Amino acid sequence: MKRLLLATAVSLLTATSAMAQTVYIVRHAEKVDAPGNPDPALSEAGQARAAVLADALRDAHPVLVLTSPLQRTIQTAAPTADYHSAPSEAVSLDGGGAAHVAATVARVRALPADATVLIVGHSNTVPLIARGLGYAEAADMPECEYDRMTRLTLEGGSVMAVVSRYGAASSC
Repeated sequence: MKRLLLATAVSLLTATSAMAQTVYIVRHAEKVDAPGNPDPALSEAGQARAAVLADALRDAHPVLVLTSPLQRTIQTAAPTADYHSAPSEAVSLDGGGAAHVAATVARVRALPADATVLIVGHSNTVPLIARGLGYAEAADMPECEYDRMTRLTLEGGSVMAVVSRYGAASSC
């Protein structure tokens, strides 16, 4: 009887811990300096950072990658999506930044409770998406910051955040 109770308890703990959603949030990598172009591509440094991101997330196994429709987010996400054969979805910017953030948060919340997702956003959306997912302490992001990676673990109503850096250090 004690073995059965112990086995049941271990099974429940294992099942519960497997039900946490993991969300990685990064800003797009460095872009080409193209004054007047609202949708610049990644620079060489940005392409290198995108490759480093894929390497940093090689064991993450995202089931979905979310971006904005702008090519710098799509290009940043592509190596990771390709490595994991994960679909990449561009979340519309129609309705402005607040609508984009709300739609991104809703898309994450619609995923299974044990899903892993990568979100590639912009300096003005990354902190808002993190806050929308429950990480109230997400710091604003300066325009010169490209190396921040926020990993959120969403389990039930709780959020655990780990902020780290990847690739070359940002210049600010």
